[in-house]
Amino acid sequence: MELGESLRSPGHQKVAEIIRFHGHPMVRGTHRTTIEITTDSHLTQRGDCIIGVSADKGCLQLSEGLKSAIRRRGSKLSFRFLVEANDFEVQGQGDPGLLLTHPHDLVIRTSYFLSERTLGVGADAAAADIPRSIIRSLQDPNTRGTLEIQVQ
Repeated sequence: MELGESLRSPGHQKVAEIIRFHGHPMVRGTHRTTIEITTDSHLTQRGDCIIGVSADKGCLQLSEGLKSAIRRRGSKLSFRFLVEANDFEVQGQGDPGLLLTHPHDLVIRTSYFLSERTLGVGADAAAADIPRSIIRSLQDPNTRGTLEIQVQ
């Protein structure tokens, strides 16, 4: 499947996109309400929700097809993080009020707070819920990760 390509089946449409990112020695993954990936290459101790840096896109660069699907009322989002041989999946929701305009950040929230950085709301997990084996892998700057976003 190509980036941003739609898969059609009777009764619904599935849209998907892939974001690639890297680990960083300061990845902590302890935040209890959000998960963030950023295009920035630097990370400080305060970024306890950031699990990936040097991402190949922020909200602004997502395909228009994906943005439209995320903003569809009732949309269901699946976020699959693949890191080495491990994966972790988070379920969330889209919202018609999502801006999706931040050039650097992608934030998945357990809350329903909307901002230009918010990629999805009502998530069933946050950074603190990610298995520690994945977080340990992401503390190595040579580790590469992938975020697969699917919208139904």
